[in-house]
Amino acid sequence: MSGDDTLVSRIEAVAERNTATVTFVNGDDAETIPMAQLHLEARAFAARLQDLGVGPGSHVALLGPTTRPLVTAIQAVWLTGAALVTMPLPMRMGAIEQFIEQTRNRIRRSDSSLVLIDPELAPFVVPEEGDPPFLGLDELAAPTGAGPADYRRVDVDPASLAVLQFTSGSTSEPKGVMLSHRGICNNLTGAVAAAAVTDDDVIVSWLPLYHDMGLVGLLSIPMTLAGSLVQGAPQDFLARPIRWMRWMSEYGGTGTAGPNFAYALAARALRRTDEALDLSPVRVLLNGAEPVDPETFARFIDAGSRFGLRPNTAFPAFGMAEVCIAGTFPEPGIELRTDVVDRRRLEQDRVAEPVPAGSDGALELVLLGRAVPGLEVRIVDPETGEPMGDRQVGELTISGNSLTEGYYGQPDETAELIRDGWLHTGDLAYTVDGQLVVCGRIKDVMIVGGRNVYPQDVEKVVGEVEGVRTGNVIAFGVEGRHGAQNIIVVAETRESAHLDDLSRRIVAAVTESIGIPPKEVVLVEPGTVPKTSSGKLQRSSCRQQYQGGELARV
Repeated sequence: MSGDDTLVSRIEAVAERNTATVTFVNGDDAETIPMAQLHLEARAFAARLQDLGVGPGSHVALLGPTTRPLVTAIQAVWLTGAALVTMPLPMRMGAIEQFIEQTRNRIRRSDSSLVLIDPELAPFVVPEEGDPPFLGLDELAAPTGAGPADYRRVDVDPASLAVLQFTSGSTSEPKGVMLSHRGICNNLTGAVAAAAVTDDDVIVSWLPLYHDMGLVGLLSIPMTLAGSLVQGAPQDFLARPIRWMRWMSEYGGTGTAGPNFAYALAARALRRTDEALDLSPVRVLLNGAEPVDPETFARFIDAGSRFGLRPNTAFPAFGMAEVCIAGTFPEPGIELRTDVVDRRRLEQDRVAEPVPAGSDGALELVLLGRAVPGLEVRIVDPETGEPMGDRQVGELTISGNSLTEGYYGQPDETAELIRDGWLHTGDLAYTVDGQLVVCGRIKDVMIVGGRNVYPQDVEKVVGEVEGVRTGNVIAFGVEGRHGAQNIIVVAETRESAHLDDLSRRIVAAVTESIGIPPKEVVLVEPGTVPKTSSGKLQRSSCRQQYQGGELARV
């Protein structure tokens, strides 16, 4: 690419080719327009933003659900040379007060000079003294005012800030991850090459646009490089998960992405539906937001097989905002590969010793492929920083051409994140012949009886117990006598009777699978397990609520 390679130059190139389309799906309604038309509308939005003084160096916060105006505004902010500040939405309306407080905090911490807000959210987040101006997306999209011809193209510095992405805060207070035009472009180039994306691909997404997978991973590829886009909204998928598969079938989707819980919901919907779906065009089903559950993926592939879904479409990957999005990808067209290891050796000795599948104490983990072009991965000892060999568990570190510049306004945290050119992810992982396997987060590991117990292993077992809401279980450790950790399980249930029996069955399931009984099982009301705005479990927050007696027990 040329030295002036930026999101703006790539957006313009895609619009000039005029081969890509974008389809906005809203429930069961849809509209398809050329990507070139979206660009014209974005130029008009950008001209109006320029009239308000927005330009290179500006930070523009964007707050709203997925709509055509919101997508247009995303591109418009980049066209002005300003940085886009993503503002998460609440996962549950019951948390609206916390959402308002966090939103105002992020607006101020990001030094935003303008807030673009959806009119539906305007009554909740009202500007106060000290806040920047607020502008409704409906006002920005009004037919009056400047048009596409009034847009004044700017020369964007590839090193300038393109996105200020707040982390989801699964283990700590959210931080503003700085992503430059150059970094995002480098990462998208590597991701497209590794996944073999072409102009013939159709990417289908319902993922929220305030997080890296939805914004950079799926929206930006067809907007700046290759393929067409079908863009839905999280609430439409969650209301009727079969819609995801319906969009894939109707529009000939070849690629999509989602976390474990989404594939679990979709698998259930596929088993129940009598619709005549065609999933044969699918070639990439990406899952990389959390440790990939091989059983969930396998159930989804099996449920989709009667609709033509091929087994070689599973695409388990590793990604994070701090590398723009794509970290490691598997080879496209290869069936899901796993590594079966001895659980006790992994937990006690941090060594991934292979064992036969189905043997006593076997643990199945997913291979996540190799670093995408432009990046390099290395496993190091968390204490000494010394590189480790294959099948030795340590901290995953990454170097390359798409690393974040750091956390906005947090130099100490940035210095801790990037050391000697290597980004320290905080993930425990190992490699097998160069392929990555992630075990869990360092801060989440529970040390019990000399074993490093990973909370997701406990959570998976508990989620399979009848009466527990799958995907709504959190396990964490609390200090017991003599400094030893005890395992606490917090699980959502809709049951109001026989709770003692449910607790006993949970203890039995964990003991049988993990070999260690939980010290306490806390059954809580549906919708109360703390999660991030992207749906990730917040274990540290749950621990704090438990210790403070704040959990909504049944």
